[in-house]
Amino acid sequence: MRLLHLPSSVSHLSERAINQELKDSQREQSLYVLRLLVAAAVVLGLALALGLRYYSLQIESHQHYVAASEENRVHVRPVAPIRGLIYDRNGELLADNRPSFILRIVVERTDDLDGLLAQLRQMVDISDQQVAQFKKRLQRRHPYEAIALRYNLSERERGILAVDAHRLPGVEVAAQVVRYYPQKERLAHVLGYVSRISEGDLRGRDEQRYRGTDVIGKRGLEYHYEDILLGGVGSENVETNSRGRVMRVLERNDPQPGKNLQLFLDSRLQQVALDALQGERGSVVALDTTTGGVLAMVSAPGYDSNLFVTGISHKDYGELRDSLDKPLLNRTLQGTYPPASTVKPAYGLAMLKSGVATANTEVWAPGHFRLPNIDHEYRCWERRGHGHVNMRSAIQQSCDIYFYKLAYQMGIDQMAPMGRSVGLGQPTGIDMSGEKVGVMPSREWKQGARGVSWYHGDTINASIGQGFTAATPLQLAVMAMRLANRGESRPPKLVQSVGGEPIDLEPPMQHIVADSAHWDVVQGAMESVIHTLKGTANAVAKGLQYRMAGKTGTAQVVSIAQGEKYDAEILTKRTLPHALFIGYAPADDPKIAVAVIIENGEKSSRSAKVARQVMDAWLLEYSDQPLVTDDGQ
Repeated sequence: MRLLHLPSSVSHLSERAINQELKDSQREQSLYVLRLLVAAAVVLGLALALGLRYYSLQIESHQHYVAASEENRVHVRPVAPIRGLIYDRNGELLADNRPSFILRIVVERTDDLDGLLAQLRQMVDISDQQVAQFKKRLQRRHPYEAIALRYNLSERERGILAVDAHRLPGVEVAAQVVRYYPQKERLAHVLGYVSRISEGDLRGRDEQRYRGTDVIGKRGLEYHYEDILLGGVGSENVETNSRGRVMRVLERNDPQPGKNLQLFLDSRLQQVALDALQGERGSVVALDTTTGGVLAMVSAPGYDSNLFVTGISHKDYGELRDSLDKPLLNRTLQGTYPPASTVKPAYGLAMLKSGVATANTEVWAPGHFRLPNIDHEYRCWERRGHGHVNMRSAIQQSCDIYFYKLAYQMGIDQMAPMGRSVGLGQPTGIDMSGEKVGVMPSREWKQGARGVSWYHGDTINASIGQGFTAATPLQLAVMAMRLANRGESRPPKLVQSVGGEPIDLEPPMQHIVADSAHWDVVQGAMESVIHTLKGTANAVAKGLQYRMAGKTGTAQVVSIAQGEKYDAEILTKRTLPHALFIGYAPADDPKIAVAVIIENGEKSSRSAKVARQVMDAWLLEYSDQPLVTDDGQ
């Protein structure tokens, strides 16, 4: 075999290639080891950093992140208390709580509130006014508090929202109780109403008590007894999912319900009084002469309190606000009227006490009266005059001239204290806010209020309850009660028990001190107003099963110039005189005192008939101890 011999140059070249190949492998191996070490160092560093971070999260900051996680999953929500109920004296429910479904939003659970609102408005009926009110309430909310947007959702609307719940982050449909007034207009001014809370409503109040609560008492008893009716707020810990939906309740502290109120008022008598007004504007107040309890308190016209509970519409409120009949005005406490001749028994008592007159003092009453050296003529309602009258017949026939003459002799300085004693120009002390005190004029009052001196003509006007004198129907009822009780009375009260516990009645106070003989004259005269042929309210005596005492009054709305005659035919309805009456019964043992005002009612006998109907209903039917009359009825 022949061997192939390569040239020496080729042999040396191959050896060099082999050596070069061996050198490259060693270099690569070294580079690989270096890279491995670097990678290991990086991994070790990252692992160390991760371990340190893990230690920080799990050990050092464990409690912080557990709390944060729990806060994202568990929320504390306020639970509104159930508002206290209101009952009449017989246990009839006057202010109730009824279930209602509401649409509310937790704003922290949505990224685009305006977009969500627009989406909701396409699904259910939501007005601009409701959106505006919702945004106002957002300003005083607490974190993660659900804010109501729409009340009284229908079953159809609840179904729509349930189907699309997955597309509505932060939206809740919840059951809630809302206030309901079964008697609506009949007791609107007594009960008032609750309505949505505004910023001003919480000034001076503990805001924590209203967490989770949308409404607050605005008028009437709802306002005056707000702290008692409200109750105490509760709380609950709820677990939510990532969309803010409540998964379960973890813990609950029940709210404390508000206390119930029971009134002296009889809702049946309230209806009798309202019906007796026959649609006229006016007021009727009936008081229990023993306790001062308010048996009926009507201000007509009224309004449906339920309109305000979840927010009244601009249209409905505008109609109430702009009505000429002023249905929002509580005439009983805030309407002030000239008391007219209803004050005559009180001033007659002042005349007897001062010695200006006795029971037998006679005055010639020709139908007109002039002050010395003054041409102005003060006239009597009876233009022909009443002839010779004494205290009894002057009250019985409501003779103005008698009171003009004797008031001029007595002066306002002795009239004003008696007026205040019967309650004129004084707060009555009733358990309701917003009462006006009216005016019992005096020298000091006129100087302070008008900046001018008192004149004799002012005394003449005051003697028949005109001029500056102004009183509320409630004050007139208090006057009737004090005249019935010979000067003694308690403050009028609407509420007789709170939470089942009777309230403590104030002891009777003797407001008027007078001789028994003087009381006999005045009370006898008031009885003759009803039970004699010349009495100004004798028309109500027919068929009367008890003795009744009272006094009529007619308050002018427009003045009549000198020499002109009163002509009802040329006066519009709203310029006719107001018709007034105060009275009590039974005359020998008073149980009820009543005051009635019919605005522009013209004839005071109309008010007397209203009072008769109220007294009949109470004394013969609704009283705890109805009268047993001679015929056994």
